[in-house]
Amino acid sequence: QVQLAESGGGLVQAGGSLRISCAASGGTFRRHVMGWFRQFPGKEREFVAVISWSGEGRDLVDSVKGRFTISRDNAKNTVYLQMNSLKPEDTAVYYCAARPEGVLSFSTRRYEYEYWGRGTQVTVSS
Repeated sequence: QVQLAESGGGLVQAGGSLRISCAASGGTFRRHVMGWFRQFPGKEREFVAVISWSGEGRDLVDSVKGRFTISRDNAKNTVYLQMNSLKPEDTAVYYCAARPEGVLSFSTRRYEYEYWGRGTQVTVSS
């Protein structure tokens, strides 16, 4: 059983930067593909970024490419989302998620992730 806890959310002005973190406990972190999702008010949770076991493979949704970076530190059991050039439309609750242990493939589908954190609010003011 993997427990995930996000941190680092907050209020930032448009154009600013924020790094959110997700600390994992339980399981074998380095054997989980990790993802970030976000949820806008009244909308379904949507894919933002995914990273492979080693961190060498990554993918992001087009709307954040060039602005966001996903990374992980397996020694610290933590995955990060560095968000630069933030826009008001990035305002959402951000969730980290883990695919089942041992699964190598990426996924943008939330139902293919087994473990979820409780989310952290990111608010970008204009």
